[in-house]
Amino acid sequence: MKTYKLTMMYDGRCFNGWQRQGNTDCTIQGILEEAASDILKEKVEINGSGRTDAGVHAKGQTASMVVSASFDTEEFLCRMNQRLPEAIKITEVVLANKGFHARLSAKAKCYAYYIDTRQKQEVFTRKYSYSYPYELDVCAMKQAASYLIGRHDFASFTDLKENKSTIRTIYDIKIEKQQDMIKITYVGTGFLYHMVRILTGTLLEVGRKKKCPDDVKEILESKERTEAGFCTPAQGLFLNEVYY
Repeated sequence: MKTYKLTMMYDGRCFNGWQRQGNTDCTIQGILEEAASDILKEKVEINGSGRTDAGVHAKGQTASMVVSASFDTEEFLCRMNQRLPEAIKITEVVLANKGFHARLSAKAKCYAYYIDTRQKQEVFTRKYSYSYPYELDVCAMKQAASYLIGRHDFASFTDLKENKSTIRTIYDIKIEKQQDMIKITYVGTGFLYHMVRILTGTLLEVGRKKKCPDDVKEILESKERTEAGFCTPAQGLFLNEVYY
């Protein structure tokens, strides 16, 4: 058996999320598995580094698959891209070490969220950013973000309903303002369901002075979802890179 690592990008607007579902054929995992199975003439299961929600984009999603025989990776990449819809592109296929798993082997992930603060959203980026037409105190947002860095229980920042650990480590949060656009980049060991979007909503509320930077410490300690900010829309979120 051979293990392969796939790297890809996709426009999340076109699909019902990453994870294969029984009630729809329009998932990224399902579409990839169907194409790979047809090309390799065997049933292929493709595991992603994480289950991006419907509407979330990726510039550097990774996946792994285990198949019975070796193949030419460049030829496979070309044939896959010919089969896949325009909104999905495989950028790299490499033979991986035995035991490699896109999710279980990942050490960290990088997400980026884009916010447009203009009164009317920029025409050519409106589908890939969140319209939030307010003046924001970026310094206050950076101070609030500093309290989120480190190993914490992020129960307040997830809509997770399952009985699983909510402890995660965030290595860095970078907030950059370029004219009317704000980009928030998160790097961490992993992120809970809706975590990046709720963190972003909380930081935006700090930026609008609806919350104080120090409130973030209390929100973390409360472990109560109702204490944190709103969940921003999926359209502004990108999975940029997965680290191994």
